[in-house]
Amino acid sequence: MRTFLARHWYAYAMALPVVVVVGVLVLLPLAQGLYFTFTDINEANIANPALERRASYEFVGLDNYVKVLTRGESYGAFWSTLARTLIWTSGCVLAHYCLGLGLALLLNRPMRFRGLYRVLLILPWAVPPFISVFAWRYLFNSQFGVVNQALDGLGLPTPVWLGQSDLALLSVMVINIWLGVPFMMVTLLGGLQSIPGELYEAAEMDGATAWQRFRDVTLPGLRSVSSTLVLLGVIWTFNLFHVIFLTTGQNPHTRILVTYAFERFFSGGTRDYAVASTYGALILSLLLVFVTIYRRATRRQGEVW
Repeated sequence: MRTFLARHWYAYAMALPVVVVVGVLVLLPLAQGLYFTFTDINEANIANPALERRASYEFVGLDNYVKVLTRGESYGAFWSTLARTLIWTSGCVLAHYCLGLGLALLLNRPMRFRGLYRVLLILPWAVPPFISVFAWRYLFNSQFGVVNQALDGLGLPTPVWLGQSDLALLSVMVINIWLGVPFMMVTLLGGLQSIPGELYEAAEMDGATAWQRFRDVTLPGLRSVSSTLVLLGVIWTFNLFHVIFLTTGQNPHTRILVTYAFERFFSGGTRDYAVASTYGALILSLLLVFVTIYRRATRRQGEVW
């Protein structure tokens, strides 16, 4: 051990600040949040030095998990909110990948002004998200928005996009797709450029059609990049908060797990830290299960990460 430390002390010294920061900013709050899930802590019984009040919350075991999973609307309607979260996540990630791959294939071909097109298509990713969200809120405005004005000009109905209906969920999905496609496009474009051109030449000489070259050369060549992108996309989108909250606020039709955890923690008559922490623990558990299954599935296909 002494020889090992003497040989690698510099690497450990460089990694130590990161380990300390991660431990203080991530692991300690995570451990505290997990502990809160087994208590009845809320705004009324937490310690408050300003009011000279001591903490009076108690240990309740798995009671919070039982309430969240069985009590329905009074605790966020977990199962319907989970279903909406899955629709939101799968729809956004699927659109991100398909549109990003399509644009990457177009930009990978020789064409005039290709550099200009790349810059224009990456702009949504370069603009701060809150600016894009506010711009889209104006576009979707039911009275003055460009979308409804265009529909009205065509003689079509002009719905309330961001109101109390399922159209609100569709609207925030459109906004998130707009924000997320450039990242997918740029990453997949890099993956396309790493595929050897000799493979396409050999396939073409063997008489493969464009679809066969895409199916048998492009997609296998992108498998490693795609598996990582889909994994990151699912994790990011499942936990995405700011797009929904800045667009529709506390709208039950756009509520996903992470936004309800925020609602429970920061709003309401008495802020319920225990239930909010329980939602956080359930979100973490769901993502860990997904990552485990996804990792096994990609390993079977020969991917190692």
